[in-house]
Amino acid sequence: MTDTIISRCEAKGLRMTDQRRVIAAVLQESHDHPDVEELYARASARDAGISLATVYRTVKLFEEAGILDKLEFGDGRARYEDAEREHHDHLIDINSGQVIEFVDPDIEELQERIAAKLGYKLKGHKLELYGVPLKK
Repeated sequence: MTDTIISRCEAKGLRMTDQRRVIAAVLQESHDHPDVEELYARASARDAGISLATVYRTVKLFEEAGILDKLEFGDGRARYEDAEREHHDHLIDINSGQVIEFVDPDIEELQERIAAKLGYKLKGHKLELYGVPLKK
């Protein structure tokens, strides 16, 4: 990914207010999977004039434009990540809610083999694993 969320929004013709730019910058810098409340806390720390409603409207707009992916991991919170991030899968700790990103070549190859065995060429996938930490 070489371009930014802001540049992709502009390329899609979205009107980028100062508040939308702050929200986009917060999203661009996020290395986790923030929900709207977390985005609001981070964005309002930069611009106290940003309301929770503005964050809700902005993430909905960005999602509809294909800029963000909405992730739902069964905890009742919609989380967001950049739709242009490198491919990865997710492991969700069901005790803490922590989301761990990973890429495993063996899993990728297995999915390709399964698709081919069923007569398909794989064009994409999303894998979410749910677990609890092993006791040490």
